[in-house]
Amino acid sequence: MSAERAPRRILALVAFGVLALSGARAARSIGGQSQPDIAKSETIEPEELKSELATAAKPIVVCVAPHFLYEGAHIPGALFHGPGSTPDGLENLREWAKGTSRDRTIVIYCGCCPMARCPNVRPALSALREMGFRHVKVLWLSRDFHTDWTQKGYPVEKGQ
Repeated sequence: MSAERAPRRILALVAFGVLALSGARAARSIGGQSQPDIAKSETIEPEELKSELATAAKPIVVCVAPHFLYEGAHIPGALFHGPGSTPDGLENLREWAKGTSRDRTIVIYCGCCPMARCPNVRPALSALREMGFRHVKVLWLSRDFHTDWTQKGYPVEKGQ
C-alpha cells in the first residue's frame, strides 16, 4: 500500500467503526426511545423452545413481527398481536395480556432481521415487563426466523 493511500484506508476503517457503533446504539434506541437490553436469562434458544413446545406445560408463544411474516410462516400455535414497533401492535399486545396470568411463561419472537437490529422484540418485551409479567422469554433468532427456525426443520404453520 502506498504512503498516500494509508491515511485514507485508516480513515475509512475509523469511519466504518463509528458507523458500526452508532448502528449498535440505534438498535437500542428504536423510534427515538431507549429500549431494554435483553439479558441472557431472558432468552430461549430455538432448540430449547422446540423441545418445550412438545411438553404439556408449553409456553404461550407470541409473534411480534409484521403480519406478512406471520402469514408466511410462524411457530405452530403462535398468537399474533401486531408488530411490537407500532403503537397499534403494542396496544393489541397489552389488551391481550390484561387477561393473561402473570405467572404464565410467554415467549415472544419476531425474526424479521438480526436480533441486534430488531425493532419489534424490545418494545414488546418492555411492555410485558411493565405489566408485571415475570416469565417472559425472547426467542433468540440471531439472523432471522427463516434461517434460525425454518431452515433447521423446526415446525411451522402458514396463514392466519
